[in-house]
This record gives sequence, C-alpha cells and structure tokens, in this order.
Amino acid sequence: MARKRNSFATLQKLAQQPSPKKTAVETCELCRVTITPWHRHLLEVAKRQIVCACEACALRFQDVVGGSYKLIPRDVRTLPDFRLSDAQWDGLAVPISLAFFFYSTPAARMVAMYPSPAGATESLLPLDTWEMLVAENHLLAQMEPDVEALLVNRVGTKQLYCLAPIDTCYRLVGLIRLHWRGLSGGDRVWQEIEQFFDDLRGKMRTQ
Repeated sequence: MARKRNSFATLQKLAQQPSPKKTAVETCELCRVTITPWHRHLLEVAKRQIVCACEACALRFQDVVGGSYKLIPRDVRTLPDFRLSDAQWDGLAVPISLAFFFYSTPAARMVAMYPSPAGATESLLPLDTWEMLVAENHLLAQMEPDVEALLVNRVGTKQLYCLAPIDTCYRLVGLIRLHWRGLSGGDRVWQEIEQFFDDLRGKMRTQ
C-alpha cells in the first residue's frame, strides 16, 4: 500500500507544471541540494520510479549502461509520416485512444501503458503486432530503453505520434488522475489533456 501511495504522489507531482513565479522548494533526491522547478529526472529502473535530481547528480548517469538509474532525456521527437492503421491500433489491444509504449529492461519486453483515473494501467501487448509496427516505422527502433516511449494520442482530430521522455508520459497520467471527475472525467480533464498535447507540439524536435 505504501508503494502505491508513493507512486500516486509521484504522478501528482509530475502533473504540476513549473511556474516562473513558484519558489523552488524541491531538493535532489540523491544529494538533497535545492533544485529549480526545471530540474532533471532520473528513472530508478527496477522500481519504474521517477527521481528528481540536480544537474550534477543527473550528469553522473549520462550514457551509463546497466546501472540502477538512467538519465531521462528532455527532447520530444516527432515521427514524420508515422504509419498506424485502425486495424493495427486494434491489434495493440489498448482499450482507450491514449497510450505509451516502451521497452522495459527488467521485464525484457515491450510494455504498453494507458492513463486512467487510477493511474497508469498496463495492457497486454501482442509482440507480433508491435514488431509489424516497427517494421513500418523504423524510428521506433531508436527509442532508448526504459526512459523513452512512443506516445500516442488518437483522441479527436488532433492525432499525435511522437517519441517522448518517460517522465512526460507519466506527467500525462498524473494530470488525468489529478483532474478526473465522475464517470466521463468532466470538461476540465479534457481541456487539460488538449492543453498538454498543444504544449507538447510546441516542444517537438524534428528527426
């Protein structure tokens, strides 16, 4: 139960957008030095836990292979001419039109997650369907294991496909958990989701 509470607290923290007017009160979770709202994040790989880090601690894990922590990248990379048919999407067995996909080193497999009012929920990912998707979209083979994901938004007409840092994906999860109300979520959560993806489009780097 404690681990669940910690996970939900992390999601809630990631859902908060940094504000220039906000006083920096957070500290690095490795050395306890005060950090700014725009600090770096690490992934504690075994626990799939986001860790806040100062620049000095974060850079210690840059290009490290096989360690307990991995530095999460900052860039959101576009996927021009991304190919995903409705039939292929159905084959990925994700029950909603928002999801992210990443390779988990501890699990030694691809993982599909989708946001829900309860947090991040894992969906069983048919391996053959994913391999077919990679064959048609070669940039997917460049994803960094554990810390980078294919983020998919097929809600409405503003569909989006990109390679996103894993903390960005979990920030979306936290945002939905924070603002969801009732059975349908309420107007506020859908406004927040639309704003999240509008902001993301402004940060994208072309491959």
